[in-house]
Amino acid sequence: MVELNRNHSCSRQAAGAGASSLRTPTAAEIIRLLQLEPHPLEGGYFRRTFASALRCDGGGRPLLTSIYYLLTQDNPVGFLHRNRSDILHCHHFGAAVQYLLISPEGSLSEHILGPDIRNGEQPQLLAPGGWWKASRLCSGDHALISEAVAPGFDYADNEIATEELTRRLGPALRALLASYLKPST
Repeated sequence: MVELNRNHSCSRQAAGAGASSLRTPTAAEIIRLLQLEPHPLEGGYFRRTFASALRCDGGGRPLLTSIYYLLTQDNPVGFLHRNRSDILHCHHFGAAVQYLLISPEGSLSEHILGPDIRNGEQPQLLAPGGWWKASRLCSGDHALISEAVAPGFDYADNEIATEELTRRLGPALRALLASYLKPST
């Protein structure tokens, strides 16, 4: 016989505790409950949640990986970086997140990942492989998103931007991107 988890939110709602009784968790609660850790390169907090058993690139790389990713008031920036793989970002809850994407040709675009689709926010955002991306918490305490990476993420494919890169992009982009650079250690 199968036992159902009666503590699950669907069971609570069916018992009369409607969605209005749900409260968005704080950043500290999300970090604890989802077992997130500081991201070692990009800023924010993360935890890998999935790595496909299916392989590509000669069998070594997962076809797809995914992570939870959290930006907070104390850690509000995802530093400018690029990956070889395509990355699909999905907003779960919390504040909106501003993304800057820079194409391989140097075109800059801004996107807002968030729940307010009536005002132009997007619940999903694709950062194509080979494009630079940076993110910033727009306001509020935090934003929780997921990232699905295909082919699967590998740190060898992750490049963090430097001041030298921003110099090559020109003075206008350099000034805009300065706050998205990872501080030198």
